[in-house]
Amino acid sequence: MKVTIDVPSSLADITLEQYQYLMSIQDENDSEDFASRKLIACLCKIPLSDVLKIQYTSIIELLEKFNAIFREDKFLIQRFELGGVEFGFVPELESISFGEYIDAEKYLSDWSTMNNAMAVLYRPVVKRKDEKYTIEDYHTSATYAEVMKAMPLNVALGAQVFFWNLKRDLLLATMDYLAEELTEIPQEIIAQHLSLPKDGGGINQYISSLKEMLEDLTQLPLYRSISV
Repeated sequence: MKVTIDVPSSLADITLEQYQYLMSIQDENDSEDFASRKLIACLCKIPLSDVLKIQYTSIIELLEKFNAIFREDKFLIQRFELGGVEFGFVPELESISFGEYIDAEKYLSDWSTMNNAMAVLYRPVVKRKDEKYTIEDYHTSATYAEVMKAMPLNVALGAQVFFWNLKRDLLLATMDYLAEELTEIPQEIIAQHLSLPKDGGGINQYISSLKEMLEDLTQLPLYRSISV
C-alpha cells in the first residue's frame, strides 16, 4: 500500500506546535526504530501506524533528510509573517524589561511553554521604517501564545539560540567579574565559606566548575539524534 506524505524541506516547513508535540512524546527508553517512527509520523503529519507502510529505502531517505534539516544553522530572524500579521523580535533585547526577561527565561526552559516564550519575544509590528521597527507593548504571554504555536520552527529555534547565547555571555561576564572580586578577599575566608582547601587552589577550580555548569544550562535541547 502506498502512503502519500507531505515532507518538510526545511525547519521553516515545521511548526513550533509540531515540534512541541514531538518533544512531549520523546522517551529515552524508546528503541531507535520507534523513535524514528515518532519523528516521521510527527513531521510528516501521518498516523504512527502508517509509517510502517512506507518503503524501507524511503524511510532511510526521510531520516537522512530530517537529520540534515536539524543541522541547519539557527540564526535570529527579526521579523516574520503569521496569519497576515507581521511579528517582530524585541528590537533591543538588552533593554528588555525585567518582567519580559523573567517570563522569557521561565518559558524557554520547557518545550511545552515555548509558544509562551515566543509570545514574549515576538509581538506585532506597530511601526516600521526601513529596518527599524517598534512592536506592541508587552502585557502577558497569553495574548499571542496560541498564535505562536503556528510559527515556523526555524524562527523559534533562532530566537531561542539568540536568547540563550545572550544569557550565557552575561552569566560568563558575571563569573569573570566575580573571579576578580574574589581576589580581593583573603583566600582562607573564601575557602571556609565554600568548603574549599585553605590554600586557595580550589577557588579557581570552583569558578571553572561554575562556568561549566552555566555552559550546560544554556545548551539547546533537541529531539534525540537518529542513526541512519
